[in-house]
Amino acid sequence: MNPYATALPLLLSAFYFFYFALVGVYVIFLPKVLLEVGYTATQVGIIYAAAPFMRFLLPFFFRKFVSLTPKIYLLALFLTLIATLLFWETVNRFYLYLGTNLLFGGAMGVTLPYVETIALATLSKERYGKVRLWGSLGFMGIALWLGKVLSSPQEALYYLSAMTFLTMISGMMVIRYDSTAHASAQDDASFSLTRYWAFWISVFLMQVGFGGFYNFFTIYETAHGISLEMTSWMWSFGVICEIVMLYFQAPLLQKNLLVILQFATLVTALRWLILYLFPDSVPLTFASQSLHAVSFALYHTAAITYVFSLYTQKKLAQQFFLGIAFGLGGSVGAVLSGKLYGEYLFLIESAITLAAFIALYIHAQRKKEKQ
Repeated sequence: MNPYATALPLLLSAFYFFYFALVGVYVIFLPKVLLEVGYTATQVGIIYAAAPFMRFLLPFFFRKFVSLTPKIYLLALFLTLIATLLFWETVNRFYLYLGTNLLFGGAMGVTLPYVETIALATLSKERYGKVRLWGSLGFMGIALWLGKVLSSPQEALYYLSAMTFLTMISGMMVIRYDSTAHASAQDDASFSLTRYWAFWISVFLMQVGFGGFYNFFTIYETAHGISLEMTSWMWSFGVICEIVMLYFQAPLLQKNLLVILQFATLVTALRWLILYLFPDSVPLTFASQSLHAVSFALYHTAAITYVFSLYTQKKLAQQFFLGIAFGLGGSVGAVLSGKLYGEYLFLIESAITLAAFIALYIHAQRKKEKQ
């Protein structure tokens, strides 16, 4: 049996598991930790804009000056660990903590695009989903565990540091099996964002619409009388639905990816509308979380697969996708949700996501006209 064919999927699974467990601690629990140590909702929004903003800036730097090589990737893994250790010393000082989050976001913005490119280049669509779902398991596992045992801000930082260390170790092992090209980004003069401007606007707006969910869902639900443990189960239920979709999505990805993206965007707009209309309803909030299967799992896989097919510079294209969507979109979404937090937050998020659908429709029409 080919050791490459068996070892790489296992190592990718481990990387996704620990990487998204790290993201789970950072996204689900640290916002509440920040409120407990005295941050305002606006300050939480600014802090959670820092890391995504760095993810947005990085691709432009790599486009002009440097290639995403194995050495750069390893440095990013190490800097991610350094940043999480610095959180311990800076969390009580807003500006220092903001600076540390900029370092954290820059390092994280390198590691995932690198690994995603390896996975997309080496795994079939069916196998990719079954490997990627381990990330969902890591996210869900940490959500359930910390929702039950977390009793102090310091505990969340312990788990954050541990997950970062394990991400670094598994990420270092993945690189042994990297057979993708590392040509300079400048070698491809045809790389253009403006050619598909409507698509990039759509993925940006889609992620802006997620800002309130990622940064304030826990706060929003607990403020409406839902316990932290129940909110953790809500997060986890969404991830369970995501896992089911990742496992069975391969046949769907054989169809028109743009139609899938349009459908997923509309479903996401409905999801935020449900949260606005029924914030204190446990059954309906669970129903909205079930839509995570479409609005995240199916959308994300269809989007990165679509981007992978558009450009020859695969790693750079994935960096731009994560940079514009989770980077710029996440940054704007975090700041905007901090400013808008209140009764109408998810109504506005629904309207923003509807605008993302319109932009995607324009992109599909433009592409059809060029064929």
